[in-house]
Amino acid sequence: MAGTNDSLVRELALRMGDNALILGQRVSAWCGHAPILEEDIALANTALDLIGQTKLWLGLAADLGAGETADALAFRRDARGFRNALLVEQPNGDYGQTLMRQFLFDAWHFPMLTALKASADKRVAEIAEKSAKEAAYHLERSEDLVVRLGDGSNESHGKMQAALDLLYPFAGELTTPDETDNALAAAAIAPDLAELSGQYKDYMARTLAQATLAAPEAATRKGGKTGMHSEELGYILSDMQWLQRAYPGATW
Repeated sequence: MAGTNDSLVRELALRMGDNALILGQRVSAWCGHAPILEEDIALANTALDLIGQTKLWLGLAADLGAGETADALAFRRDARGFRNALLVEQPNGDYGQTLMRQFLFDAWHFPMLTALKASADKRVAEIAEKSAKEAAYHLERSEDLVVRLGDGSNESHGKMQAALDLLYPFAGELTTPDETDNALAAAAIAPDLAELSGQYKDYMARTLAQATLAAPEAATRKGGKTGMHSEELGYILSDMQWLQRAYPGATW
């Protein structure tokens, strides 16, 4: 049973770590390019937080693997080996699109980490405990900005609604359980995503109403958690992995 649970914990660690890694990589691209200095610093700090969480999750996954390291998992896997949700690999687009992607993710990430603090697996609970405080700040910030811009000028409202229309179909994957999610919940390693889904939808309904934004009726786009990604992930990995691919084992 311990071996079975370790396999489940490894899969959870890959999913959580890959979400943080790919979103952190996306957000880091704003460094030096954000609309104002305050946002440049805030986005850079968010990216650093996510990469720090990546190190914890992929470190756990590597410990449960066969002779792997966190660096190898980040820089040597092909796209089909990644377990991040499709949402986090979507392009930055304009600032409104980046902000909406962050908000849709944060609204899931914080309650997910909060629930994982009660995980039956001590290793998972400890990482969640360390990460939840950062996720709470990320959500507070992204929610505030989405509400302010959504309920702002005609231009800001239009851009935020366009971003929501584009990205909302990807958000459902975060709270749609598959066989692995159900097994994790049955082993009390992770929360029941069906329950988390209800909380997520209720929260979205309240917050989007404040932002005067309307969630579109669209089918959920999914596949990332099982390695079926959009072409966007390939573009990210070509930038992120080129050094280790070109010079395997390079150090400095």
